[in-house]
Amino acid sequence: MDQLNYLLFAWINATPASSKWLLQVAIFLACDVIVLVPLLLIFSWIWVPQGQLILQRIIVAKTTISLLFSMLISIAISTVLPHERPFATGIGYVYLTHVPNSSFPSNHGTVIFTFALAFLFWYWIWLGVLLMMIAMGIAWSRIYLGVHWPLDMAGSFLLGLISCFLTQLVWKLFGSIITTQITRL
Repeated sequence: MDQLNYLLFAWINATPASSKWLLQVAIFLACDVIVLVPLLLIFSWIWVPQGQLILQRIIVAKTTISLLFSMLISIAISTVLPHERPFATGIGYVYLTHVPNSSFPSNHGTVIFTFALAFLFWYWIWLGVLLMMIAMGIAWSRIYLGVHWPLDMAGSFLLGLISCFLTQLVWKLFGSIITTQITRL
């Protein structure tokens, strides 16, 4: 598995010969696009089409629960099973300043994949597909810039799936209680 990780990383990682504009696009994707998550959650909470208040608030609640699950699990994994980043091992080229903390799973990847999957499963499919394409761009950029391994991103995607599944289980058990509280809010 490590060989595949190294091979994919070497194939994706930028080099000194990489174009400056592509590096700038990658930096934008890696650092700035993640702000879509809180903005879309706030927008989805505030702007509600006529007659869909409860449904839309439920979707925001489920997405938020999924994000909490995914980040808690991500923190636990990186604490128990730390994995060095590519630049910390002296492999590849790095074009983004980053602390040499554990790389698996990627927090950026975990957030954006969980978010995209939540929208894909519980909201508009077209928006979920669009967010999944953005998530893939963020995943690519963080590998391209040398701060993550490809398997860090694959793990983030899997963590997003698991978190959405756990949220669905929680919702089956406590959804009516949560919905009542959302309605009161």
